[in-house]
Order: sequence, then C-alpha cells, then structure tokens
Amino acid sequence: MRKLRLQELNRLSTEDFRQSAKLPFLVVLDNIRSMHNVGSFFRTADAFRCEKLLLCGITARPPHRDITKTALGADRSVEWEYATDTTKAVMALKQQGYYIIGVEQTTHSLPLQHFSMPDQPIAVIFGNEIDGIQSEVLELCNACIEIPQAGTKHSLNVSVAAGIVLWHFCAPHLSSLH
Repeated sequence: MRKLRLQELNRLSTEDFRQSAKLPFLVVLDNIRSMHNVGSFFRTADAFRCEKLLLCGITARPPHRDITKTALGADRSVEWEYATDTTKAVMALKQQGYYIIGVEQTTHSLPLQHFSMPDQPIAVIFGNEIDGIQSEVLELCNACIEIPQAGTKHSLNVSVAAGIVLWHFCAPHLSSLH
C-alpha cells in the first residue's frame, strides 16, 4: 500500500469545478467569527460540491489570507454570496423553495441519522461558535438536526460539525458526481 500522489487523485481544476454539476443544497453561515472556520467551510463545500455558501452578518469574506490559508484555494472554486442580515437571507431562501435546516440543539431537533432528506433543495444553517444560530433564524427553520455525542462536551467545532453533516447529506450522491 502507498499514498496516492496529488496527480493520481484526478481532481477537477478550479474552472472545471465551477462549471460542474452541484448538489442541490447550500450552506448558510450565521455570524461565524473565526476566519479559519470560514476557510474550512469553503474547503468542505468544495469537497461535497455544494451549490453555494451564503456568508451572513459578521462572517468574514474572501479575499483574506486567514480564510485562504485554511481553504487551500477553495475560496476561488466555491460560489459564495454575502448578506448582512441572516434572517432576511433565510426568508428569501424559503421564498425560493429551499427547505431550511438548522444544525442546532433544540427541543425539537432530530438526531442526524434519523433525519430524512426532503425532495427539494435544502439550505443548511450553521451558527456562531459561541451563541449558535440566532433565535429569529431558528424560527424560520423547517427542521433542526443535531449530531449525537457521547462525551463530556456539549458541542463540536462548527467546521467539524459541517464536515459530518455535509458528508451525511452528500454520501448517497457522491458516486454520481465522478
């Protein structure tokens, strides 16, 4: 056994990625404060061919060296938009027909493994590292999901949670994208 070299991975070029088919979901970042987390979201969105990132509120935007450092160039391949107000942005997504999913521990959140994907485009919201998703944004969600945990901590780093959730949503579709 040996590790594959980068050339052997047969990855898309940035231009080919931008023109490739994307999965019908986008990611909403509700006031993510760490630029390293934002960069991680770009990289994860690239890995799973997300339709777009919607950066809201205080969430930093490219170009910025701290985002680029973590994104490893995915900040140039993944489409993104900025909105000053997360609530207004999510209301607009609902009007466009998106099913809104909050990744948050709530009184009605479902464990990730028990969530059934709707047959429509989805928008997945990830909240601030300390405060989570804003209450007024949570009220707009069609559903909330959480990642079951068995340790002493009550949460995961938001970019780690994104990797788990997005992989779970995308795994059934990944073979069709190659």
